Amino acid sequence: MEESMTDYWLDLVDYDVDTAEAMYQTGRWLYVAFMCHQVIEKVLKAYWCFKRDDDPPYTHNHRRIAEGTGIWNT
Repeated sequence: MEESMTDYWLDLVDYDVDTAEAMYQTGRWLYVAFMCHQVIEKVLKAYWCFKRDDDPPYTHNHRRIAEGTGIWNT
């Protein structure tokens, strides 16, 4: 069975959370923050794939991704 794009992004989220936890255990605070930023981005991209039929944009801009899913309205 082919993995959905939503599942693909959520698998990456799991990996990044594990990485953030490992960095937390070693006191690497900058990398904890960076990995949390990555987790937020990938959760938004997973939601994009769940709600839409196209791929999420190649961007790190959380607001732009959230706007594309309809969870951020300006």
